[in-house]
Amino acid sequence: MDLAYVCEWEKWPKSTHCPSVPLACAWSCRNLIAFTTDLRNDDQDLTRLIHILDTEHPWDAHSVSSEHSEAITCLEWDQSGSRLLSADANGQIKCWSMAAHLANSWESSVGSLVEGDPIVALSWLHNGVKLALHVEKSGASSFGEKFSRVKFSPSLTLFGGKPMEGWIAVTVSGLVTVSLLKPSGQVLTSTESLCRLRGRVALADIAFTGGGNIVVATADGSSASPVQFYKVCVSVVSEKCRIDTEILPSLFMRCTTDLNRKDKFPAITHLKFLARDMSEQVLLCASSQTSSIVECWSLRKEGLPVNNIFQQISPVVGDKQPMILKWRILSATNDLDRVSAVALPKLPISLTNTDLKVASDTQFYPGLGLALAFHDGSVHIVHRLSLQTMAIFYSSTAPRSMDEPAIKRPRTTGPTVHFKAMQLSWTSLALVGIDNHGKLSMLRISPSMGHTLDVNLALRHLLFLLEYCMVTGYDWWDILLHVQPTMVQSLVERLHEEYTRQKAALQQVLSTRILAMKASLCKLSPCTVTLVCDYHAKLFLIAISSTLKSLLRPHILNTPDKSPGDRLTEICAKITDVDIDKVMINLKTEEFVLDMNTLQALQQLLQWVGDFVLYLLASLPNQGAPLRPGHSFLRDGTSLGMLRELMVVIRIWGLLKPSCLPVYTATSDTQDSMSLLFRLLTKLWICCRDEGPTSEPDETLVDECCLLPSQLLIPSLDWLPVSDGLVSRLQPKQPLRLHFGKAPVLPGSASTLQLDGLIRASGQPKIDHLRRLHLGAHPTEECKACTRCGCVTMLKSPNKTTAVKQWEQRWIKNCLCGGLWRRMPLSCP
Repeated sequence: MDLAYVCEWEKWPKSTHCPSVPLACAWSCRNLIAFTTDLRNDDQDLTRLIHILDTEHPWDAHSVSSEHSEAITCLEWDQSGSRLLSADANGQIKCWSMAAHLANSWESSVGSLVEGDPIVALSWLHNGVKLALHVEKSGASSFGEKFSRVKFSPSLTLFGGKPMEGWIAVTVSGLVTVSLLKPSGQVLTSTESLCRLRGRVALADIAFTGGGNIVVATADGSSASPVQFYKVCVSVVSEKCRIDTEILPSLFMRCTTDLNRKDKFPAITHLKFLARDMSEQVLLCASSQTSSIVECWSLRKEGLPVNNIFQQISPVVGDKQPMILKWRILSATNDLDRVSAVALPKLPISLTNTDLKVASDTQFYPGLGLALAFHDGSVHIVHRLSLQTMAIFYSSTAPRSMDEPAIKRPRTTGPTVHFKAMQLSWTSLALVGIDNHGKLSMLRISPSMGHTLDVNLALRHLLFLLEYCMVTGYDWWDILLHVQPTMVQSLVERLHEEYTRQKAALQQVLSTRILAMKASLCKLSPCTVTLVCDYHAKLFLIAISSTLKSLLRPHILNTPDKSPGDRLTEICAKITDVDIDKVMINLKTEEFVLDMNTLQALQQLLQWVGDFVLYLLASLPNQGAPLRPGHSFLRDGTSLGMLRELMVVIRIWGLLKPSCLPVYTATSDTQDSMSLLFRLLTKLWICCRDEGPTSEPDETLVDECCLLPSQLLIPSLDWLPVSDGLVSRLQPKQPLRLHFGKAPVLPGSASTLQLDGLIRASGQPKIDHLRRLHLGAHPTEECKACTRCGCVTMLKSPNKTTAVKQWEQRWIKNCLCGGLWRRMPLSCP
């Protein structure tokens, strides 16, 4: 476990930002982190702020004035990672969502209120989706064996079984409040007492059962009092929310029943279920002023012993023995330093009590460890059942600053800096902590947990988690923290190999996600960095192909099973003629008829296809130089076939609207550039198509491609900009020091060194990467950029045609690569 980077407020001693009390922090599956601070003005008034940042650009934190009147006590992301709940000490709950799908623009439109009653626990209702990770089957070929859908009922369902959205909260006075989001946008709220005898609830947590019920655990803060558990059932009756509660078995902490420790740990300071969907296991921490003890408990069904007298009257046969639910302690720690924060894993690995032996094994499976932060500044990763220490981090190492030369810093003595709030990432490979100075620290957690692993085993751990992110759609930034440049080639190959083993339907679903994953991996090594351009070009090509084919319509209602797009693919694959007009004759051209305005609006996309084909063919003679972008396309029969189909479509549309055709600068006025490029492209495609035997391009084809620069002006393609993110610049054992609100001067990465020839010089026109429009050297339009690949596009559409809207609708929520959008200032698009 080591420090990746820290991010702190500029000139901290004089800053008006101060950590809030209590401090709340949450980490979403999209690798967005939310945490709270208070802003103090000159009149000593406090403004409660929520900061939301992307882990790749932590300095660019978006601060939201929450308008909470009291301290924010809870933050909770939803299962999609796009909405955030905040609750305060006045009983107010707000739901925040992205404005215009921008990660640095948030607004709150709905919420609920239990006035004057502080919220101590908060959670979204369960949507019924639960995936189980079968770690023991990580070597299996099918994703269905490694990751399986667990039967799990939503907390509440609408008509037809669709899960109903909403949230549940517990207040300090023992109330449970549930708010339901109706499809109409209204909020249905109901509040009920957990039990008849209400008492103070200092700590609480919420978990869900497979049957659709909710379990609430509460404690009054005293270790001499029992930890109470309640079953909560939510239903909708006559358009009103109904809450039913039932008392479950309670427990006393073991340390209070031990005579030697009875009064040593007077307060319960942490109460957590081990997972939101694991109500049978709970973690408790009791503390004194200087020390703590942690206990792990499990709820079991046990047989109720029957007196011999009743046995004689009615013997117990088979499974008719009466059963009772009872809490049993699984494990407990020895006396520890005082615990300041707890972070629990989010990986859904189900464990039984027999899995305690895993803690002593040399292999570490991600998600088995939970994190404990102590007041001495250290962080321990302990096994979540046995509580044995697996790794330790000490915060004594000072990170190096990017703005100052590396100098030897003297030791300083003073109050110990410790984490007040912590969160583990969704793959448990990273840990974020907010300390008592409001500073954010990002820690790597090695999959091996300090054990020496051979390269193959380390790759298998990372590969397994990459596959998990591919299946779930979660962001994989935290996995990239552990990928060394020497691992990239092997990981990409093995990831592709596992992908090709899946069924064709699943491959189609995951086709774009694996390309984005390969692109992000290839950024990390100088040997593969040009492949980043190829993978993004392939994503763009797939998107253009599917969009243009979707515009084709059958000319009669009584159509065969295949769509015009499928017939186009089938005919182009069957007819290997190099003459584009002969291929076109075999198609029903009436299916390609479109409105003239639509064709003209698509010209920029069609121009990219034409330019890309010309660039690829002109680079064929230089195919021996693998560092040239586009190199991988020259042997990719599927992509070349896709380009060939699009050339045919463009040819037909050019007959309807000649101005929509790609524009070429030719040396001869009589030259048919489209026919020439199609002929050469077909010859190249025949060499590597899937149906036929693979062969090398013949000398005649190479010679003709050599002549292309003398016949046509070869375009300089606008490849994606080099991302300004951190992950490709983070070095092991060399943490970065960053400042909120101040973009750092980052050291050069493998990407910037290799792509110097592809980067636009300052002052050159910039381009909208999705619309392929030139924005000028100093764009006046507001733009947004991808948090992962750096793709830039305008916020507002300049074109109102239906076809362009259809194209832009694809990217309204996410970029090509699946990354989130963030609004860019006009000065740096």
